[in-house]
Amino acid sequence: MPRRTDFSALINGHAAVIELINSGEAGAPALRQLLRVTQQALGAAGMAFVEFTSTGGRVIAATGTAERTLGQPLPADDPNVICLLSGPRVHQLDTDRLCGRLGTNFTGPARSQMVVSRAEISGHTVGSLHALYPAAEDQPGPDHQCVIAYVASCIAHLYGDQRGLPVHVDGPIVAALADGLAVVDREARVQLWNPAAVQITGHAVTDVLSRPAPFPLPPPGQALDHRLPDGRWLRIASEELPGPGTLRVVTFRDITDEQQSIADHDLFVAVTSHELRTPVTVIKGYADTLTDHWEALSDADRQLAAQKIGQRANELARLVDRLLSSTAEAGAGGTPPAPYDLGDALRAAVTELPAELRRRITLTAPVGLPWALGHRASLATVLTELCTNAGKYSPPTSPITVTAGTDGETISVRVADQGIGIRPEHVERAFDQYWQGDSGDGQRLPGAGLGLFLVRRIVEQQNGRVCLRPKAGGGTVAEVRLPHG
Repeated sequence: MPRRTDFSALINGHAAVIELINSGEAGAPALRQLLRVTQQALGAAGMAFVEFTSTGGRVIAATGTAERTLGQPLPADDPNVICLLSGPRVHQLDTDRLCGRLGTNFTGPARSQMVVSRAEISGHTVGSLHALYPAAEDQPGPDHQCVIAYVASCIAHLYGDQRGLPVHVDGPIVAALADGLAVVDREARVQLWNPAAVQITGHAVTDVLSRPAPFPLPPPGQALDHRLPDGRWLRIASEELPGPGTLRVVTFRDITDEQQSIADHDLFVAVTSHELRTPVTVIKGYADTLTDHWEALSDADRQLAAQKIGQRANELARLVDRLLSSTAEAGAGGTPPAPYDLGDALRAAVTELPAELRRRITLTAPVGLPWALGHRASLATVLTELCTNAGKYSPPTSPITVTAGTDGETISVRVADQGIGIRPEHVERAFDQYWQGDSGDGQRLPGAGLGLFLVRRIVEQQNGRVCLRPKAGGGTVAEVRLPHG
């Protein structure tokens, strides 16, 4: 018997989401609220939204039983992803028919039904909406497919507003497909505008013909780099066409990635210079004090100076390790994953943490915990980064809990603090390279912004996943899930 849809709850909940958007709270928070409303109205067990970029997809919002998929990547070459992007817009299928990453992470221990719909803007897929239903209960009917398709269209509209979405900047709407080409007259009015120009700029042919080009033009034989209002960069070149007229052909292409690489390099140099300078300055200061005033110092003063030098040297060593790790391949350099005792590895990793951080940590790893499959050596890096992050964003004496467990499908490690918490719209941005949260009072905390970026890179290379979420009562939970050994 088909499930019934609570249209009253759907309409009321949707109205509340619109009020949320009208109040200025758009992007990821509005998306999550829309999923919660839809799950309740449809009686689904869980819902998830996958955002697609030029390199694949990633779950950026999830509710109910699908929450465990949050942060999960879906490669572009996954067979089910290919089917999803090329088949009918709305699918309904048994999850036991799925394979690849989509099958691994959306199927639970029991067989279930899934209704999926793409979210599209002008033929571009920005994401897909997934609703999960237990197979043993009433199944979704045609009205459920209609609702899922409708909600997916609403989500696409959120992307069209460009207020907080897409979460990842390399989405398909901003990806350059080919070089654009235009022909302009002596007043720089467009006479020809090829399809690639439409894709790159977003300006339709009817919007630009017989009008001035929507960007500055370099003199014939020259090129210039121009930043568009949406933040993308174009490299524009022009040449005069031979003949009696004064027409010019203009070619342009998206060089945002190239500009971003330059900006990343400059930022890397600036951040590392700043982060290295502080411990080096302190070490030099105490070393000079010992050298120049040894006789005048008491034994207690000498001991304090040596202690400070040691602390800062350890801090410097950890920073150098982090920087080196971020520029090298994460993981074990091509070494195949192997089973290892996660509880034992966690206990060993905790002992290697700095003393002031180690004193705050409570580790719970049940006896008989299944072994994990991956690279044991990298777990110390993952735990160090997560605990350091927890310590940085919480009061100096507050506890940090590290808990290992299993849900029967994966083995997990959770690091929870009692700090300022993380804003919902930052749960994905926190994994971006060089991104830094603030202390809650607008002040920037020390750090290179590489820790969580490195953690996700390591974990995903071992077929695992990592995500952040606010903790009930205050604070943040970082969760790593790894396959069983």
